[in-house]
Amino acid sequence: MTAVAVVSLETEILAALATVMDPELDQPITELGFVRSVAIDDDGVTVHLRLPTAFCSPNFAYLMASDALDALQVLDDLGEVRVLLDDHHDSDKINAGLAAAAGYRGTFGSEAEDSLDELRTTFLRKAHVAAMERAVAVLMRREALAPGETHRVTLRDLPDGPEKSALLRRRFVLGLSMCPNARVVVDDDGNPLSPEQTPVRLRFARSVRISMEGNAHFCRGLLATRYTDGSGEADTPALSNTRTSNTRTSNTRTRSPR
Repeated sequence: MTAVAVVSLETEILAALATVMDPELDQPITELGFVRSVAIDDDGVTVHLRLPTAFCSPNFAYLMASDALDALQVLDDLGEVRVLLDDHHDSDKINAGLAAAAGYRGTFGSEAEDSLDELRTTFLRKAHVAAMERAVAVLMRREALAPGETHRVTLRDLPDGPEKSALLRRRFVLGLSMCPNARVVVDDDGNPLSPEQTPVRLRFARSVRISMEGNAHFCRGLLATRYTDGSGEADTPALSNTRTSNTRTSNTRTRSPR
């Protein structure tokens, strides 16, 4: 028996945007309130993004906008996809570069200090370090694990849950070992650490995680101050849809009762 699942176009678009992460905060731009609006019509989709301040780092801003464009362009039958960054001091430059598919260096020219791949890898490694500390902290609380034993912890030892899932996702993206017997506390290249090195690595990881979480809280406050009266409405994108056909259908197999 085949069940037909009906998915609204708005839901599909928001789900795609939810895969885009703020590179420094390692949180989805949809949860941070960075998606200002989504407008759907018969020609395509226009998404407006906004940031907590006008002077947020241009390379972060470009990375998020470019990732949002990529996330939407893989969806079927959207038509023309436009992603626009609002109220940033480099909005015009970034929007023109995205529209022309000029790439990061083509957009910023000599101002582009690093390649986009280098920038992305730097923040993926930070996200991995923070996820590693969260996963180990959960295990230590549940199993009363002593700090001197953390160098032995493997992926198999971690309890199932969001912390382990997040760590595995980041290891996969970075190309680190996914073997259940792989050590959890590793260096940036995935090499296991000695008993002496492990506590130092975890203290560093904790500082990275606390910094990221604090920055995320700070950015939410700045965004709310910039765009709302404190009511929290900045977190929810404005949606408009004038397209004639607004739903997708997908077939999922279900077993017929016997």
